[in-house]
Amino acid sequence: MSTAASAGRVHVRAPGKINVFLEVGDVQEDGYHDVATAYQAVSLYEDLWASDAEEITAHVSGDVPLGDVPVDERNLAVRAALLLAAATGTDRGAHLEIRKSVPVAGGMGGGSADAAAALVACDALWGTGLSTAELARLGARIGADVPFSLLGGTAIGTGRGDELSPALAHGRFDWVLVLSEEGMSTPVVYGELDAHRARHLVDIGPAPRQPRVDPDVLHALRQGDPGMLAAALRNDLQAPALKLRPDLARALETGERAEALAGIVSGSGPTIAFLAADDASALDLQISLSAAGLTALHVHGPVPGARVV
Repeated sequence: MSTAASAGRVHVRAPGKINVFLEVGDVQEDGYHDVATAYQAVSLYEDLWASDAEEITAHVSGDVPLGDVPVDERNLAVRAALLLAAATGTDRGAHLEIRKSVPVAGGMGGGSADAAAALVACDALWGTGLSTAELARLGARIGADVPFSLLGGTAIGTGRGDELSPALAHGRFDWVLVLSEEGMSTPVVYGELDAHRARHLVDIGPAPRQPRVDPDVLHALRQGDPGMLAAALRNDLQAPALKLRPDLARALETGERAEALAGIVSGSGPTIAFLAADDASALDLQISLSAAGLTALHVHGPVPGARVV
């Protein structure tokens, strides 16, 4: 996937994602869960510049609250660059300049997008020449969402979410995102899901043995029909996210009153994604949500995965 680096510097842009459907299986012995999800990459991006350097280092800035984003080996982009270097045997370094626009710990895969961008950028900078499939295999070792950040578009993810198959999606889907200044921990939300299921076992039954994506979701994507997709949106992590963050329920209610087709917590939250009928409806919805004191952004999907700019 190598592209000639310009003057020792490569710029890569990678998108955030929305899980338009997420069914979560029961907790496994290793503490993880199998999932079945429909991903859509949307037009909210992470930008990463990789420059020649003696070592692998990073600096992070952004349009969103950065919280405690690390810049050492705990940073997923740094981890990706180190993994690529080890896998290809290169002794070159890179300085990674990361500008974040995807909410940190927001359920939109911002860290995974950074890792995907680092893989693509360093592959180009170092001329290691790995294919997208090879980069995706490395990415899966970093996080389940990284392979999708490389692929982009719309895809079905199974296993831990990293076993991908592209999904046919026609047309454009317009979303309005409501952002939160405070992120959420994915492991904590999954833990609350397990507790929620244990508390309500009689009412909701056991977790699915083999999660699967609802065929109605696939049909809606193929038809490019926002109304049909709105009726099929589902996220098993939404109930535990709302339990942990009651303010998200109020934001969902605000969007529904503002005539969104539907709203859903994205991934493990706290970002909420409202689906609109079209571009004009999304603009009206964004204005209404902003007037209600919420931080709202209009995005669209599907868009391509991590690419050299």
